[in-house]
Amino acid sequence: MNDIASQNPAMHFSLITPTPGHEREVARDWIRNAYEAHQWLWRFLPAQPGTERRFLFRRRDVDGLPRFYLVSDREPVAPTSHWQVRSKPYAPELQAGDRLVFELRANPVVSTRNAAGKAARHDVVMQEKTRLLKERSLERWADWTGPDRPALQDLVQRCGSAWLHQRSAALGVELDAATLRVDGYEQHRGKAGALRFSSMDFSGHLRVLDPAALQRALMAGVGHAKAFGCGLLLIRPIG
Repeated sequence: MNDIASQNPAMHFSLITPTPGHEREVARDWIRNAYEAHQWLWRFLPAQPGTERRFLFRRRDVDGLPRFYLVSDREPVAPTSHWQVRSKPYAPELQAGDRLVFELRANPVVSTRNAAGKAARHDVVMQEKTRLLKERSLERWADWTGPDRPALQDLVQRCGSAWLHQRSAALGVELDAATLRVDGYEQHRGKAGALRFSSMDFSGHLRVLDPAALQRALMAGVGHAKAFGCGLLLIRPIG
């Protein structure tokens, strides 16, 4: 996804939720598949045919029904009465030293090159599993049966934390390691069953070091797989 903030400085932050009393219609309408959600949300951003819609989104289910958070370069409009949209101009006023609560769903990957120089991206958890197995001359994770084998959640917390800490300077923030939580690890597969991307949910506290860098991250997103609902950084004041 392009740097949407550089294309149009008038940004909007929106919440899309089911209209009370229309839950049955919403249940027939809402998208369950991460691969279809981005295209589905285009309906809320009317524009001339062929016009690119630039937006980040995060889906969060409440009581079995979805709600969507959007940062977009145009104000969303509900295409049917089944949905309601609340929007406001989005231009957070940030100062160095501000302490904030954050949430982020991201696609943590590492990039490698093979012997031929071809680049590839790898899920950070799967990459760490590969490294650990290689150290022990094992082929499969199931072959590692000793008590020293780390639990999946431990790998998620460790690998996800390292990935985000490595990017914190570019995001213009200092992460509070004591509050950083990484969970919700999920592998998303395509129709043929092949792994397409993985996601993790991050939350915790941060301190603003570079307001301009953080502003860019809020508008342009963090990491890859933004078309699949990753990358939107949500912040609010502590307390």
